[in-house]
Amino acid sequence: MPTATSLQTLTAKDLASDQEVRWCPGCGDYSILAQMKKAMAPLGIAREKMVFISGIGCSSRFPYYMNTYGFHTIHGRAPTFATGLKASRPDLSVWVITGDGDGLSIGGNHLIHAIRRNIDLKIVLFNNEIYGLTKGQYSPTSRIGTRTKSSPLGSIDNPLHPLSLAIGAEATFVARTVDTDIHHLTAVLQRAAAHKGSAFIEVYQNCKIFNDGVFDYATDKGTKADNTLYLGTASRSSSASTVTRVFACTASTPRWCRWATASRSMTC
Repeated sequence: MPTATSLQTLTAKDLASDQEVRWCPGCGDYSILAQMKKAMAPLGIAREKMVFISGIGCSSRFPYYMNTYGFHTIHGRAPTFATGLKASRPDLSVWVITGDGDGLSIGGNHLIHAIRRNIDLKIVLFNNEIYGLTKGQYSPTSRIGTRTKSSPLGSIDNPLHPLSLAIGAEATFVARTVDTDIHHLTAVLQRAAAHKGSAFIEVYQNCKIFNDGVFDYATDKGTKADNTLYLGTASRSSSASTVTRVFACTASTPRWCRWATASRSMTC
């Protein structure tokens, strides 16, 4: 008579690949990678059931560094590959790893439709407000006045707000966290993994080389308490779904907290 076998308990080390991690020293990507391994290890999901899919950019090296299945795809198209995989293999835990350039510029349309379809993808957007891999051009999330190689007199574009975009596309889980808050980052990743439906996580990620300190107001001990607000969960029942949102909402200026709308209020 066959007997049931239990899954091996994984550790973060089990999820580390044998590839050399090739990010710049001090890059916030190291923290996100470490917390992802910590978050996924205790969830009882076999490594063969985890898939990380990325596009192009510094963040998109991520699949190489996870000892799971993964795809390093083409610029902006990771949500499309992930949609196809999840539709054909709903038993898999499928994660999209993207950045503010890859996900919100060339990949913006793909990102919106992946979110609105609500097919149980987990999308993690590394936001460093700069193009790092191509050596420091301003990105869709760069603030007005940002001086870069492609905007020497300062960016004149209004920045995109990833959370506003995700909420507008009806994501059923939306969260923001930051690379230096490792406990909150790990918790948010685990909450997203447990959520059934489209989950969107924006991670404030410091680019040490080309945009260092852009999130200091939300990470420095002297200013963090005045500029961060940790919210609990809010649910909105509807015929389609229950909406759950978890935020670490930085509020140095009002424009960074434009996630609230009249039809979707948040309670703490």
